[in-house]
Amino acid sequence: MSWVAWALLSAFFAAATALLAKVGVSGVDPNLATAIRTTVVVLFTWAIAIGFEAHSGVATIGGRSWLFLVLSGIATGLSWLCYFRALQLGPASSVAPVDKLSVVLVILGAWLFLGEKLSPLKIGGVSLIAAGAAILALAR
Repeated sequence: MSWVAWALLSAFFAAATALLAKVGVSGVDPNLATAIRTTVVVLFTWAIAIGFEAHSGVATIGGRSWLFLVLSGIATGLSWLCYFRALQLGPASSVAPVDKLSVVLVILGAWLFLGEKLSPLKIGGVSLIAAGAAILALAR
């Protein structure tokens, strides 16, 4: 499958995550809910890695990759903690669009730190995403 197909599947599962989490976090401490979700993710992904025998590559991962993967994991955990708290406090239809401002931040970060090109078309798209997220978050 192409990256587009995988990205569309990711979007589908991210949407399912928000809807399922909104119901699941009701009456549950958001930190505990995040811990439960994270435990499921850890068990599920290790089962996949072991099932496809990808776990044997752990010993060959370099120090720089370890550092950035660990930092990415910390950022993911912090994101999930904040996301679950936001879902507990606000409507999923407003929380999710604000969360997707991460797309804007990724594009800007990729331009600033990774040297990726920022074309007029991307600038326009980023502006539309930001405006759309604001409109959806404020819509009642």
